[in-house]
Amino acid sequence: MKLKCIIIDDEPIARQLIAEFVDDIDYLELLGEAENPAKAIRLLTENTVDLIFLDINMPTINGINFLKSSKTTASIIMTTAYPQYAVEAFELDVLDYLVKPIPFERFLKACSKAKEAFDNKKPTGQPAADHFFIKCDNQIEKVLYDDLLYAESMMNYVILYTTSRKMIVYITLKILEEQLPADKFVKVHKSFLVNRTKIQSIDGNQVNIGIQKIPISQNLREKLLAEILKDRMIRR
Repeated sequence: MKLKCIIIDDEPIARQLIAEFVDDIDYLELLGEAENPAKAIRLLTENTVDLIFLDINMPTINGINFLKSSKTTASIIMTTAYPQYAVEAFELDVLDYLVKPIPFERFLKACSKAKEAFDNKKPTGQPAADHFFIKCDNQIEKVLYDDLLYAESMMNYVILYTTSRKMIVYITLKILEEQLPADKFVKVHKSFLVNRTKIQSIDGNQVNIGIQKIPISQNLREKLLAEILKDRMIRR
């Protein structure tokens, strides 16, 4: 089943590029385009929209204000030239935040998240998986999500740190990240992926899990804070 999507962006060239990207992804179907949120109302009311590619800086109403006032249930992927609004956007539960110029590979990754989120909404009658299997020491081993504390990249290998042991597996961190559920695991550094539920504290540019101190990349820190703290932080 295809995800039905629309583009809201005031730049014709940007809309054309995104439309071409959408056309290259077989599980997406473009319903239409609008140059600002006000002109997208008809598209949203006359169709069931699963995904919106939304710009920020637009006339009439900008993308952030549209999100604050909209009751749409569609997933939102921001497409903007302004990286400084990322934290505010993630606090509004956007699925991803793409900064122009957008490479197709990055666009595809964001759309893959949307597809996964869409598929997870479907009733399957089956309980959600609580584990995965991985090859280690010539055996296929079962690892519970709740037992995996964090993973560390070592060239073409990844070290899995669980509650009971350390496992060295022949896989890249990128491939592991794509296989693990995004709502449970988050990348904090080019070499580290951590279990969100095991984070005990964030101290400057490091995450603390037990006695382990895991570095946070500067370019991932704001996104991490936005995802971890939204709706869960008690404020004064």
